[in-house]
Amino acid sequence: MVYKKRLDNRGFDEARKIEAKVGVIKKADGSAYFKFGNTWAYAAVYGPRNLFPRFLQDPSKGILRCNYNMMPFSSSEDRVRPGGSRRSKEISRVTAHALLPVLNLDEYPNSVVDVFIELPETEAGSRTAGINAASMALADAGLLMKDLVSSVSVGRVDDKLVVDLDYAEESYPDGPVADIPLAVMPNSGKITLLQMDGLVSKEQLKEVIKMGKKACNQIYEIQKKALKDKYPKHSAGDNNE
Repeated sequence: MVYKKRLDNRGFDEARKIEAKVGVIKKADGSAYFKFGNTWAYAAVYGPRNLFPRFLQDPSKGILRCNYNMMPFSSSEDRVRPGGSRRSKEISRVTAHALLPVLNLDEYPNSVVDVFIELPETEAGSRTAGINAASMALADAGLLMKDLVSSVSVGRVDDKLVVDLDYAEESYPDGPVADIPLAVMPNSGKITLLQMDGLVSKEQLKEVIKMGKKACNQIYEIQKKALKDKYPKHSAGDNNE
């Protein structure tokens, strides 16, 4: 069976409906939410603050810690087991690696920046939604950043290359599927995250990365708008976008 049309009628290069907002958690130093379709991610940033115990401190720069967590009833499939899991620890680690290239932590020696990402509802693309929310929350917290990070999944469903796979596509039974989470620094085009679950050819990988970068540029505009909506006075005279 050939995958001729996406089940939700999107174009093959089209992401699900996106929503984004910053400043959603009052007691956090910075916060944001980001939504891909039915996948919601909330991110809260605390810090920079002194890191304890002291033996963990780095006198030359600050440390970034990310904590990714799917709530127990977030998935429409099986109930998520509460507490840390191997998967959540892996995603926490790759999220930090995806965000580190845009941060200047040299200004915060002996400090830690904690990013907590919570997902109350998920339907595929949770790590990419979390990265987008975390990037916005870090900017909302006022940290020194070279750029934002924009992220989306791309991949293959049967013989079609697609952007932002949903759950039905990830579990498509009638052909090969590849899911490729991608994160990009939009202004430079540099990739900060590239993972792959499934198989694609070298030519297909080049093409989906191109599709993903284009989608990330669109996501970047939505992220910027969310920040500008909160800080209109600060962005009014900004011509260096």
